[in-house]
Amino acid sequence: MAINLEKGQKISLDKEAGVTLSKIIMGLAWDAVKSKGFLGFGGSAPDIDLDASCILFDEQGHPVDAVWFRQLKSKDGSVMHTGDNRTGEGDGDDEQIVVDLTRVPANIKSLVFTVNSFTGQNFSQIANATCRIVNASDGKEVARFNLSALGSHNAQIMAKLYRHNNEWKMHAIGEIGNGRTFDELMPQITPHL
Repeated sequence: MAINLEKGQKISLDKEAGVTLSKIIMGLAWDAVKSKGFLGFGGSAPDIDLDASCILFDEQGHPVDAVWFRQLKSKDGSVMHTGDNRTGEGDGDDEQIVVDLTRVPANIKSLVFTVNSFTGQNFSQIANATCRIVNASDGKEVARFNLSALGSHNAQIMAKLYRHNNEWKMHAIGEIGNGRTFDELMPQITPHL
């Protein structure tokens, strides 16, 4: 059973999963906007485009690489984005970032996951927005964030995966922010490294 993550919580991914994790998926899901109006009249609301990103940092806290909708694969190939969903249409995860922990280069100390509303809506306006970490080998959810409960912010620094004593651990940062892309969150991310 997955942990509903709270801000500042630290967990061992292996202990929560019950196995040594070799590949994880960060899944992001939200509901598409339903058209409004009386008997079909009155138009529709603009689409909601949430974006999942993963930034790779070295031991000194410098960004080495980033995986997001404009770069779907890390230079080393260990982190891959499945593609940009611009509406939230469909069931299950709308965007995924797959991390092969066994292939993350030794010089990478931490991976930071963020979620941004590229279209600018705040999380209180977005139905059923969730972010989760899944064990890719068995599909079991390890941890989950409810983004819709966050209120009037349009970005979140979700979590940091980091190496500690040859094990991957996760720090649930859960810090809200504002920005259409992860670049705008960098001043908020660096104190967590």
